[in-house]
Amino acid sequence: MMQRVTALTQRELNAAFFSPIAYIVAAIFLVATGYLFMTYTLVPGEEATMRPLLVYMAQILIFAIPLLTMRTLADEFATGTIETLMTAPVTDTEVVLSKFMGAMVFYVALLVTTVLHVLILFRYGASGLGGIAWGYIGMLLLGGLYISVGVFASALTRHQLIAAIIAIGILAVLTLGVQGLSILRGGAWRSVLGYVDVLRHFEDFAKGIVDSRGIIFFISLTAFFLFLSVKVLESRRWR
Repeated sequence: MMQRVTALTQRELNAAFFSPIAYIVAAIFLVATGYLFMTYTLVPGEEATMRPLLVYMAQILIFAIPLLTMRTLADEFATGTIETLMTAPVTDTEVVLSKFMGAMVFYVALLVTTVLHVLILFRYGASGLGGIAWGYIGMLLLGGLYISVGVFASALTRHQLIAAIIAIGILAVLTLGVQGLSILRGGAWRSVLGYVDVLRHFEDFAKGIVDSRGIIFFISLTAFFLFLSVKVLESRRWR
């Protein structure tokens, strides 16, 4: 199984690294993070911490990752290459995992470029490497969740733009929408909404707080959306 997933992931990476939209999104992401780093992190007289930048990055990725993942399965449906995959000796789970892993590798490469900000920050006297490390672990978990939502949205349609809109909508509800509702609602509703608030869980990582509940939350939700993607692909196989 791992050999097949690896081969399919390499195929996905070839498509991702030759996609113009991927480089456009990457360029916009790098410019935005650079601006935010200079504006909100390197502030004279303020604490030298990556926390503000990581929180802003989590919000930017709500829009950036759906643009990176919109082609994963939608393009296969539009070009007809999905028929080749479905007749090949691979399972739907392997196809979905390879799409997820391919996007994840590209995302990690994008995330690595922000390490330059960490080096600059330490040059100006930052401390607490452990807190920053947990922040980046949170970014990996958050990215995995966002990518799984993007793959799921891409499995629903053959139109890439629609897939991006669906993914952005789902992520907006799980982040900004939940935060807005938690402010309006009180009591038990606030507790429930607080638990499904993706950004709230991520902010703990950004603060360097180690909480196993956050890890379980991200892994479970990522697995859930990947499971939904497999089921959607299975339903298409029998149409």
